[in-house]
Amino acid sequence: MLLYVAESLGSSPGRQGFIMAVNAEALMEGSIGGGIMEHKFIEMAKARLAHQDSQASIHKQVHNKITASHQSGMICSGEQTIVMYSVQKKDTAAVDAIIKCLEQNNTGLLELSPAGIYFTLGRNSKTCYTFTTSKDWKYTETIGYKNHLFIIGAGHCALALSRIMHLMDFYIHLYDDRKDLKTVSENKFVHAITLPEDYRQLEDLIKPGESHYVVIMTFGYRTDAIALKALINKKFKYIGLLGSKAKIKKMLADMQAEGFDATVLQSIHAPVGIPINSQTPEEVAISIAAEIIKVKNA
Repeated sequence: MLLYVAESLGSSPGRQGFIMAVNAEALMEGSIGGGIMEHKFIEMAKARLAHQDSQASIHKQVHNKITASHQSGMICSGEQTIVMYSVQKKDTAAVDAIIKCLEQNNTGLLELSPAGIYFTLGRNSKTCYTFTTSKDWKYTETIGYKNHLFIIGAGHCALALSRIMHLMDFYIHLYDDRKDLKTVSENKFVHAITLPEDYRQLEDLIKPGESHYVVIMTFGYRTDAIALKALINKKFKYIGLLGSKAKIKKMLADMQAEGFDATVLQSIHAPVGIPINSQTPEEVAISIAAEIIKVKNA
């Protein structure tokens, strides 16, 4: 049984796109917001699977105990609409296509309705829910990695950042000009690794994009500057630079003196990350991940 949050309003704990899968043995994956509401829907899913009830259904949930109907059992305010859909044998081809799409790091469009699961490779769309009646509704979303993170430099901080960002909806590509680096061989969290001869090659290797995020954290000042100059004139959603305030102040001043646009330089997140007095690579990674999430969700 698939449980999708098709729509959410206000401070609902379950946001549009949250999903759970529940099987007859009560094995679960994902979340629709947690709490007593989620427990209630898990039990409902188990019961429907046990009775082989395959009819798709829509459930409005209001997080307010004084509402006249559709109470979720929670008091956090807001509303969410949950779709319950029992996967059928006729959906096998679509499910197989989704799995293949994800394995090959591609994207496609999922359409879920009472008629079944449909998937089209290569198409993209904003997440959308339309409702006419309980038997006439459709939920669509893009399947695959919606965001790309390019990490320049593969040291200990990059390893820690890769580990954290691997848990989120980011395709991670790691770059370093050093061969046989231990922290590269240890990094099992990225999807791709490129070892350029020179960071100047990044100008051709990394394409701009509204869903592209870049973090520069190379071995030192010289390589940081080379990488930044190679990418500074490309349009990214986010570009951050790791380093001390003194180092960054000098680098940006030098680049401005060389003719780089001051406004563009000021748009760089430098020093990268939210200020939490980070000490360890893991703390640095958390501060960077938090800043990227803040930008992504703004």
